[in-house]
Amino acid sequence: MTGTVEAAGSTVPLDVDTMRATARRLIAESTDPPTTGETAPTELLRGHMALLMPEVERLAARLPKDSIPRYCALACLGEARQKLAAEPSPAPGGAITYARRLARSLNALVDHYETLTGVTMCLACDQPIRDGDESRPYDHVSPSGVAAGSGRIHARCAGTVRRR
Repeated sequence: MTGTVEAAGSTVPLDVDTMRATARRLIAESTDPPTTGETAPTELLRGHMALLMPEVERLAARLPKDSIPRYCALACLGEARQKLAAEPSPAPGGAITYARRLARSLNALVDHYETLTGVTMCLACDQPIRDGDESRPYDHVSPSGVAAGSGRIHARCAGTVRRR
């Protein structure tokens, strides 16, 4: 999904698919830690967050003050700001741990952006369900009988088992 952000009188594309892919790569367990002095992953995440955070804040501000999606988005923004203000630990692995924290915050911000803009995500593959995609309702029931997740999934994901 691509949206737009107004910046100094011009429109800048907001490519949340790329943002999510960047976050996914860094969150992956197999990601090698950045080498000494390598800041590119962290700076890329910071750049994505700098574009996304004002947009999430703008969208949340349009909702009623007692709205749960507004409250959740604003809480996520506060947590993202705290993580951006923090510094990576100088200990071995500190840089990748910090980058992964930023990546998780970026992923959460993308989730809120998509929720606030009305994007429906597939519960099986975490990809947007786009116009024209065949999809079906999905309700996952926990062993206690309570719905653990409801929403939609791509028809192609119907046989997929998701591991959490």
